[in-house]
Amino acid sequence: MTDKKVTYRSAGVDIDAGTKALEKIRGHVESTYTPNVLWGVGAFGGLFDLTEIVKNYRQPVLVQSIDGVGTKLMVATMANDHTTIGMDIVNHGCDDILCQGARALTFLDYVAMSRLSPDQMEQILRGMAQACREAGVAIIGGETAELPGMYRDNEYDVAGIVTGVVERDGIINGQSLQSGHVLVGLASNGLHTNGYTLARKVFFEMEKLGLDDRPKGFADTVGKTLLAPHVNYAPAVLDFIATAKVHAIAHITGGGMKDNLVRVLPEGRRAAIRRGTWPVLPVFSFIRKSAGVAREEMERAFNMGIGLILALEKADGKKALDFFNARGHAAYMIGEMTDGPRGVDILD
Repeated sequence: MTDKKVTYRSAGVDIDAGTKALEKIRGHVESTYTPNVLWGVGAFGGLFDLTEIVKNYRQPVLVQSIDGVGTKLMVATMANDHTTIGMDIVNHGCDDILCQGARALTFLDYVAMSRLSPDQMEQILRGMAQACREAGVAIIGGETAELPGMYRDNEYDVAGIVTGVVERDGIINGQSLQSGHVLVGLASNGLHTNGYTLARKVFFEMEKLGLDDRPKGFADTVGKTLLAPHVNYAPAVLDFIATAKVHAIAHITGGGMKDNLVRVLPEGRRAAIRRGTWPVLPVFSFIRKSAGVAREEMERAFNMGIGLILALEKADGKKALDFFNARGHAAYMIGEMTDGPRGVDILD
């Protein structure tokens, strides 16, 4: 028996650090509030008033998505820069529900770490708030978990839930795809949030590079290249949808073009993607050359420079290229739809 007193803090959980973190992030969270937010930080549940929003819909349908950032978190920890991680998780979710034509309304976050760092939390939420403000999305709640023993020191994980709305008869699901529809690809700015286990192995283990190194042909350092935030295509694409019929949208994440584009194809429709119709970013060429990764493996692990694919009427193809290039998203005609067994071919 001992006289030594055990506290929650001595066991590994610092409630005071949690309170300090909340105060640090409160301003960031509240900066995302729209008039629809009735109650956010501190409540057991976030309250979001839909009264004015649903006036613009005949049959509003809620669309939700949840995801994480993967081992990109390890690069952020190496760099001690967690701001872009917060941007990643918001933008990734907005792009996911965009694939069904939905506009994002609210965001919820979950951050779990071995030991709570208020400064680290402030960086993460600063990024989330910036991305939410740019997308018109409100952070209406979240959870911060301090889990000693579950994570090693300095490790953490992030998940985010985006909720949006779409008109029922405006849901985009690929069922109207026909042979002859064209595929327009919108450029990524790098890995986005996928393929980091392979990328980290190549850059840091095989090539022995540091975050401040700049390989030949790179526009920026390794650290900045790998931490470039996931692009949010939703604002531009939603505006385009108001002007033209979009038959399908695929967010190119883990699994690459083949595994993601097939998710929106109906039976009897096949997609043909043509290599060489868009520029492959230097980061992908570097990984392939350095590690000798087969082309097909690269195309399954990475987006290869295309972050989103839209299927359109052939007559709207040129219009789409002009529209997205004017909005700052480099756009390319990368393929077309054909008849055949449901699937995706990537052709030379």
